[in-house]
Amino acid sequence: MEFFVEEGKHLHDECSTLVLPALSIGNVGQLALDLLVSTMRAERIGYLDTPFVLPCVGNDAYVPTPQGHLALPLEAYESPSNALTLLQQRSPIVKGTIIEFAKNLADFAAASGKKHVVLLSSLDFGRWQRIDVSSGSQVHYLSSTNEDGTDDYCEVLGLKRLQEYNPEQRRWKYLTTLAEGSAMLDEELPFEDEEDYYPSLPFAALYCCFKAKGLKVTCLLCYCTEGDNIPDAFNLAEAACKLLGISPSNLSGAKI
Repeated sequence: MEFFVEEGKHLHDECSTLVLPALSIGNVGQLALDLLVSTMRAERIGYLDTPFVLPCVGNDAYVPTPQGHLALPLEAYESPSNALTLLQQRSPIVKGTIIEFAKNLADFAAASGKKHVVLLSSLDFGRWQRIDVSSGSQVHYLSSTNEDGTDDYCEVLGLKRLQEYNPEQRRWKYLTTLAEGSAMLDEELPFEDEEDYYPSLPFAALYCCFKAKGLKVTCLLCYCTEGDNIPDAFNLAEAACKLLGISPSNLSGAKI
């Protein structure tokens, strides 16, 4: 994975938090990331080139009248005023390469001085077995702060930890050993039960690989169904703003 900086631009040292989506149902993480980039008027500073993401190309992503500037699969944006680097992923990961992709991305984050990684993703509402609406939100979190995935600050914000997370469950343990380089990828590992669903998703591989690099990782996960996922994207973006201490008031006027 190689990072290409646009002419006259550079990574800002003060942008020590990296925000990025993990692809899943409804592309909610990507939509939420678009909202954050657009609302913050973050500036594109470069892009990442990797063989593990399918190639794609498009026109300007954030202007009402496109000027012909190409949008690429993995683009980096920065908002120095918010101390954020935002990485947008516009195409899927090549099948069977999620671990390699996650390790390379973790290497990039560590090498560029990131301290905190925030992953935005979605989960299938049909898998939500233990529904708890006490927080008034369908957004849950998973944090590397404690081994059980809890984080006191997230709890203060009213977020609920992903109840189904169990670091002792066999697939989570397998992912951890892969991320740490102490196991080989076994593509024949059977999918046995409901608990296997969560660690089979891209956010799980990214979480484990960033954690293995010693970075703090917070996953924000929104339960949803396929369809009009714009409201879900707003909910996820608002949760990210709360976590990052950014006023979400401008999101109401943003467009996807």
